[in-house]
Amino acid sequence: MSTPLIGIQVSPISFVDEGVDACLDTLQQRCGINTLMIGTISWLGLKVGRRISHALEGWPDHGVAKPYTMRGGSYLNVRPKYYSRTSIKDFRSTDPEMAGKDVLDMVIPAAKKRGMKVIPEFMEPLFKYAGHGSAAAVDIPNMPQCMEVDVYGRVSGEPCTSNPDYRLWWHGITEEHCREYDIDGIMWCNERNSPLDRMMQGQAPGCFCAHCRHEAVERGIDVERVRRAFLPVAAYFESVRAGEPQVDGAFIGFLRVLLQNPEVLLWERFWLERSKDLDAELYGIVKWCNPKLSFGLNVWNRNHFNPIRKAQWAWEEQTRWCDWVKPITYQHQAGEVFMKEMGFFGSTLLRDFTSSEFVPAMYALLGLKEAPADQVISAGMDPDTYVFGQCADAVRGVAGKAKVYMGIGVDAPRVRADQAQCTPDIVHRSVHATFRAGGEGIVYSPNYAGMNLTNLDGGAKALEELGFKPRSHA
Repeated sequence: MSTPLIGIQVSPISFVDEGVDACLDTLQQRCGINTLMIGTISWLGLKVGRRISHALEGWPDHGVAKPYTMRGGSYLNVRPKYYSRTSIKDFRSTDPEMAGKDVLDMVIPAAKKRGMKVIPEFMEPLFKYAGHGSAAAVDIPNMPQCMEVDVYGRVSGEPCTSNPDYRLWWHGITEEHCREYDIDGIMWCNERNSPLDRMMQGQAPGCFCAHCRHEAVERGIDVERVRRAFLPVAAYFESVRAGEPQVDGAFIGFLRVLLQNPEVLLWERFWLERSKDLDAELYGIVKWCNPKLSFGLNVWNRNHFNPIRKAQWAWEEQTRWCDWVKPITYQHQAGEVFMKEMGFFGSTLLRDFTSSEFVPAMYALLGLKEAPADQVISAGMDPDTYVFGQCADAVRGVAGKAKVYMGIGVDAPRVRADQAQCTPDIVHRSVHATFRAGGEGIVYSPNYAGMNLTNLDGGAKALEELGFKPRSHA
């Protein structure tokens, strides 16, 4: 086997904190990294900051051990010509540490000198994403005019991906990266919640802005009929989450209100198609700019923790607009993430059952073989079952039409003290599990600035054992 992709997600601040040359030497020589996934635009500390869970977990064994007052934005020298068709123009980062710096200009020459690839990573949503270390404020002129409108006519808290200004902004961001820098590809992550997701999570469904309404009409959808259909379904979710009695139980109540209002599923499908359209559009822009650049999908772990989303996001379909996929499997963190997802079911559709009753069925439906519901948060998920299983599932799903690079969690931020912690052994076994299952590469995630080098050493040991990294003589 040729040398696989050995990647790591890294924020701009690490190159300032540690120095470009020192940082790259550490990543290449100590960790065996050959590909840098750099967060170049974000308002989320998980992508462009230091460790966001330092209050619970302390600081890592490298970098600067103090909070980063991150304001977010683009960490490039933004060129106006790429944004002439959108009203969103002023979004350069104002972080003092990055003043006058363009992270790709800083890193690419040194990376290329070492034979390392550079793949910028983007993630949607960009703003105010709970649990991701969001910036305190998002000061972008004209962004409020791009916001979603929910079923009740209220302006919501994130931009609508069907808004032309917002969508064309993403087009410009992608083109600027591809045309102005000697990069090797783009990694795109789409973590938007669908209308059904939102109702299960206690939020109002959307979006019913003028742009979504217009697109829906073009597809032959009666928008007002859909909007009216959502009202009793949303009322059901509000009722069941509040603990109000359901005549025939919560699950039958859900099926009844959904079958009485099938237009809700029509809108769910419409939303899903538009979300996938954005993925495909960015893929097309990358290939138009330079066919040699690769386009990869960083795939949300909710897509394999939620049976509805798993049905919606088939692997083979996604291969139509990507060259590779990176399934997120943050094994030590995964128990809490999975149980949070199960909490949405447990407070709505499956309210009449305990988690110990329905989680085994969910495991069976999803192909998971992990610790019981009352233990999985503290135990985490096992690399030899979870990482191996998800990699094998993805390899089978893409059917040779895309490569699979597993997103291996290294110190993914914990949110509670009883949650499993990352260890060198977890990383070591995750690397082996990936290649044993047929994966063609790995990406350590979510952010080097939050990782412990001692845990990355576990991965380096596995790479040495597999013959993908020269053995260390330290």
